[in-house]
Amino acid sequence: MKLSKYLINTLKESPKEATIISHKLLLRASMIKQHSSGIYIWLPLGFKVLKNIEKIIRENQEQIGCHELLMPTIQSADLWKKSGRYEDYGKEMLRIQDRHKNELLYGPTNEEVITDFFNDYVNSYKNLPKYLYHIQWKFRDEIRPRFGVMRGREFLMKDAYSFDLTKEDSFLTYKIFFKSYLKTFIDLGLQPIPVKAESGAIGGDLSHEFQILANTGESEIAYDSKLTSDNLLNLSFDEINSLYSASDDLIDKNKKDVVIGRGIEVGHIFYFGTKYSSPLKANVLTQEGKNVEVHMGSYGIGVSRLVGAVIEAYHDEKGITWPFKIAPFKINIIALEELIDNEEIKKLYLSLLKKYKDIIFDDRDISIGKKIKDSELIGIPWTIIAGKNFKEFNKLELVNRSNNQSITLSVSDLEKFDYEKNFY
Repeated sequence: MKLSKYLINTLKESPKEATIISHKLLLRASMIKQHSSGIYIWLPLGFKVLKNIEKIIRENQEQIGCHELLMPTIQSADLWKKSGRYEDYGKEMLRIQDRHKNELLYGPTNEEVITDFFNDYVNSYKNLPKYLYHIQWKFRDEIRPRFGVMRGREFLMKDAYSFDLTKEDSFLTYKIFFKSYLKTFIDLGLQPIPVKAESGAIGGDLSHEFQILANTGESEIAYDSKLTSDNLLNLSFDEINSLYSASDDLIDKNKKDVVIGRGIEVGHIFYFGTKYSSPLKANVLTQEGKNVEVHMGSYGIGVSRLVGAVIEAYHDEKGITWPFKIAPFKINIIALEELIDNEEIKKLYLSLLKKYKDIIFDDRDISIGKKIKDSELIGIPWTIIAGKNFKEFNKLELVNRSNNQSITLSVSDLEKFDYEKNFY
């Protein structure tokens, strides 16, 4: 991709409405643009980051047999009245009427819809368990939307729902999703801390939130140091759950030998039993012919929120420092104006494009210094610079955005270089 063909307009200064670093950098890096209060246009660079996050989430959901569907954003109020949440949810839920005076709402979550749908398709224990998910835009009318995509009114969520015959089966499913979430966040290049949590408006009596560590995090968290070990995925759910972790008001101030830090919640999982299957009549027949209510769980990841949260955890004074798999482009090739049409540089670009696909070639008619600053601001993991060294010695500079260190290599060395393996 030639950067001159791309829709990009980076900013030197942060807009006045931005107060936290992720909001500032997303605006400056030309990744989002505010449309109205708490609602944003995702520009091509930011949209690529969203899609990269989605891809990793989908891979991990498929690995545990959780299958994707897509539910409507506009939902019937009747289902919410049956579940008892229509009046309880509050002013955050946008309630509307169609031209026939039918009461509808813009869905803030999907427990009612999926429970009703499940009841029409599954009626036997033989078809359990079932794991389903979707990735969908949602709306909650926050009284004071702030912090950019971290607390907007419109946001992209991954919601998964599980259906099991018994409470014991549902607990086993919960553990499967718990480990899958740890792996998902680690695959994204993040350090997740699972924290025991209250269920809130969703309901249920077993719940964990997943925090990622960030100095600017909105929550104070206290946790056992073992939760940040490289061996975390090899521990069982019970081993992990036995380790201390808490956030904000739930922290035991007398607890010793724990790590105190800041975190941002990016995922939340719940077991809520028959809270929705009971009022919405989601039943199945057991092997003995008994009609029973299914046990359910809900598993959410804030996809658009993750974009802001990652930046809060990964940035420096120059801009964003994306983890490799999330970055909108993996490699940026920058050349002096007289080298843009150089055959060796073109050959290198095409060679890397075949291996990594997400490669950008900055051919814009601006100074090489401005190109480098934009690459740093956007957070492209690797920048290849064809400057004076290439003209004199046929060598190019390779800069690692994660640590800002550089090495000098030949074109052939750069073609063979493992950019993902050597990034961290």
